[in-house]
Amino acid sequence: MLKFDGERTPGSKLFLTILVGLALTIPLFSVWLLVYDRQSQSEQASTSITAGWGGPQAISGPVLVVPYRATATETVIQGGQSVTRANQVQRELTLAPEIIEISTDIRPEVRKRSIYRAVVYNAGASGRARFAFPPDLARTGVQLAQMDLTRAELRFGLSDPRGLGANPKVAVSGRPLRLQPGGGSSGGRGFFAWIDATALTSQPLLVEFDFDFRGNAAISLAPQAGDTSWAVRSSWPHPSFGGEFLPAARRVRDSGFEATYRVGNLALGRSLVSTGDIGAPNLAGGIPPPSRVEVPKPTGEIGPVQTAQISLIQPVDLYSRVNRAAKYGFLFIGFTFLALLMFDVIGGVRVSAVEYLLMGAALVLFFVLLLAFAEVIGFTPAYILASAAIAGLNTAYAAAVLGSWRRAWFIGGLLVALYAVLYILLSLEAFSLLIGSLLLFAALAGVMYGTRGIDWSARGGKEAAD
Repeated sequence: MLKFDGERTPGSKLFLTILVGLALTIPLFSVWLLVYDRQSQSEQASTSITAGWGGPQAISGPVLVVPYRATATETVIQGGQSVTRANQVQRELTLAPEIIEISTDIRPEVRKRSIYRAVVYNAGASGRARFAFPPDLARTGVQLAQMDLTRAELRFGLSDPRGLGANPKVAVSGRPLRLQPGGGSSGGRGFFAWIDATALTSQPLLVEFDFDFRGNAAISLAPQAGDTSWAVRSSWPHPSFGGEFLPAARRVRDSGFEATYRVGNLALGRSLVSTGDIGAPNLAGGIPPPSRVEVPKPTGEIGPVQTAQISLIQPVDLYSRVNRAAKYGFLFIGFTFLALLMFDVIGGVRVSAVEYLLMGAALVLFFVLLLAFAEVIGFTPAYILASAAIAGLNTAYAAAVLGSWRRAWFIGGLLVALYAVLYILLSLEAFSLLIGSLLLFAALAGVMYGTRGIDWSARGGKEAAD
């Protein structure tokens, strides 16, 4: 078995040091797997915490759906000849409001189970909408005479109806409506009401609504009106604005946030009027949680839903930070081994492969301690505690290996500096690559300068030092 002794050349000592470092990639890779496993358990725990409460909610509507009669032709083969027949079918005309104003108040709450937690919320949505037939209604190919306005439906979409609160209120021109479950008589998610829309032929229809719902993590709105105004406020201080539309104005403070959205149907790229078969997918009939879903266009094609989304994020995702920290594990092992190698080659102190391996194992253990403590006391306190424990352990062990506390304090100071730099890199995400590359350049330049006079093929530590 090869040993780090005076009979080996500095080059062979470097080679064996690299082999020990490569052997430590196995436990380091296991740390990465451990982080992913704990993150998966955390997500499962969050799902169980929010089970039955309501998922990430996406709201849409109201839209007015009016059944109408249409003539459909079909060609069949009879007696070897093509015969075209005309049949009367019933379809639906979907009318989006000209103007809609929605105000949403989000009341967040952090729920915990053991060491895990999830963000849930209660929210209230209130507003008003105005419906009117467009002047160019005839362009859709549907005449007023074909419509059955007495059987119209006013539909509201909610992606997870389990979270719908009690007693939602909807009124048309001041008259309350009786609400029904589902996104419409043909199915869907949300609620709707039958309405006599005959008055719509002579004047606009004014709709007022107010309902509460529950959800977790995120809320989104699928705008459909000619002019959509959505005002959102919450006491949660860490919002993330996403989706296809960003707020026209927003204000984020420690006490919460406020955001205002303004979206027109020209930005949506579709008309206020669409037609389709009964039972065809429609946006107000309920949409899945915030995602890319399909919605019918006036031509009958299917296209993605465009949403404005707000996520209630937790400011510290400890699993992603631990995972990023573990990716720097090779640097910790490399710098520490390099310092030991310099004492071995230049200082003449004999360091065996087992001693390299034990100190490297302690460095890998840092990331396990960081993960374990972070789940309980938070990332920053866990980082301080784990780094102090490993730096102290390796410093004490280096004093025994190197035979000098002065040399050991050099190892301890190196580790403290490395942990401090790593914490800075984790905090400065935008400039972490730049700072890290500059530090590596400086470290490499220092090593090259310190080892410029070493004959790596010479035998014996003292001969190499000379």
